[in-house]
Amino acid sequence: MAYAPDYPYYFGVWAEEVGKALNGVAPRDIPIQQATKLTLMVNLKTAKAIGVDIPVGFLHTADVVIE
Repeated sequence: MAYAPDYPYYFGVWAEEVGKALNGVAPRDIPIQQATKLTLMVNLKTAKAIGVDIPVGFLHTADVVIE
């Protein structure tokens, strides 16, 4: 399982921040953002290999399920 920031979304956010810096905005004036959009991924193949059973209800809440 992995619970991490949604990187494709944040690549766009980071690109906007770099664009601001390249357009003359001082880095101290660009706010630091904490990740608020997170993704839950579950790898069932690995879970089965190590003998861990994942409840079906939990799988329904996952954003990505790898079988």
